[in-house]
Amino acid sequence: MSQFRLEPGTIVFTHTIVRPEFEGMGLGSRLAKFVLDDAVARGERIVPECPFIAAYLRRHPEYEASVDWPAA
Repeated sequence: MSQFRLEPGTIVFTHTIVRPEFEGMGLGSRLAKFVLDDAVARGERIVPECPFIAAYLRRHPEYEASVDWPAA
Protein backbone atom coordinates (compact mmCIF):
# COMPACT_ATOMS: atom_id res chain seq x y z
CA MET A 1 0.00 0.00 0.00
CA SER A 2 1.25 3.45 -0.85
CA GLN A 3 -0.20 6.38 1.06
CA PHE A 4 -0.26 9.84 -0.46
CA ARG A 5 -2.01 13.15 -0.44
CA LEU A 6 -3.04 15.10 -3.48
CA GLU A 7 -2.33 18.78 -3.85
CA PRO A 8 -3.06 20.81 -6.98
CA GLY A 9 -0.87 19.28 -9.70
CA THR A 10 1.14 17.32 -7.15
CA ILE A 11 1.09 13.94 -5.44
CA VAL A 12 2.95 13.72 -2.14
CA PHE A 13 3.92 10.15 -1.25
CA THR A 14 3.94 9.85 2.54
CA HIS A 15 4.26 6.15 3.37
CA THR A 16 4.62 2.77 1.64
CA ILE A 17 3.88 -0.54 3.32
CA VAL A 18 4.52 -4.11 2.23
CA ARG A 19 3.27 -6.76 4.62
CA PRO A 20 6.16 -8.62 6.28
CA GLU A 21 5.30 -11.94 4.66
CA PHE A 22 5.74 -10.33 1.23
CA GLU A 23 8.98 -8.43 1.88
CA GLY A 24 11.95 -9.32 -0.29
CA MET A 25 9.77 -10.38 -3.22
CA GLY A 26 10.08 -7.15 -5.20
CA LEU A 27 6.47 -6.14 -4.56
CA GLY A 28 7.44 -2.76 -3.09
CA SER A 29 9.41 -1.91 -6.21
CA ARG A 30 6.57 -3.01 -8.46
CA LEU A 31 4.16 -0.87 -6.44
CA ALA A 32 6.51 2.12 -6.59
CA LYS A 33 6.89 1.81 -10.36
CA PHE A 34 3.13 1.57 -10.84
CA VAL A 35 2.24 4.62 -8.72
CA LEU A 36 5.08 6.72 -10.11
CA ASP A 37 4.28 5.83 -13.73
CA ASP A 38 0.64 6.72 -13.04
CA ALA A 39 1.62 10.10 -11.56
CA VAL A 40 3.85 10.89 -14.53
CA ALA A 41 1.15 9.86 -17.01
CA ARG A 42 -1.29 12.23 -15.31
CA GLY A 43 1.25 15.07 -15.42
CA GLU A 44 1.55 15.36 -11.64
CA ARG A 45 4.66 16.53 -9.83
CA ILE A 46 6.00 13.89 -7.42
CA VAL A 47 7.07 14.81 -3.89
CA PRO A 48 8.69 11.84 -2.12
CA GLU A 49 8.28 12.23 1.65
CA CYS A 50 8.18 8.43 1.98
CA PRO A 51 11.71 7.02 2.43
CA PHE A 52 10.95 3.96 0.28
CA ILE A 53 9.64 6.01 -2.65
CA ALA A 54 12.58 8.43 -2.28
CA ALA A 55 15.07 5.53 -2.38
CA TYR A 56 13.34 4.08 -5.44
CA LEU A 57 13.52 7.45 -7.20
CA ARG A 58 17.25 7.75 -6.44
CA ARG A 59 17.78 4.40 -8.18
CA HIS A 60 15.60 5.36 -11.16
CA PRO A 61 16.70 8.74 -12.57
CA GLU A 62 14.19 8.48 -15.42
CA TYR A 63 11.63 10.07 -13.06
CA GLU A 64 13.81 13.06 -12.11
CA ALA A 65 12.06 15.49 -14.47
CA SER A 66 8.81 14.94 -12.53
CA VAL A 67 10.23 15.07 -8.97
CA ASP A 68 10.21 17.95 -6.52
CA TRP A 69 12.43 16.83 -3.67
CA PRO A 70 11.21 17.98 -0.25
CA ALA A 71 13.40 20.42 1.66
CA ALA A 72 15.74 18.65 4.05
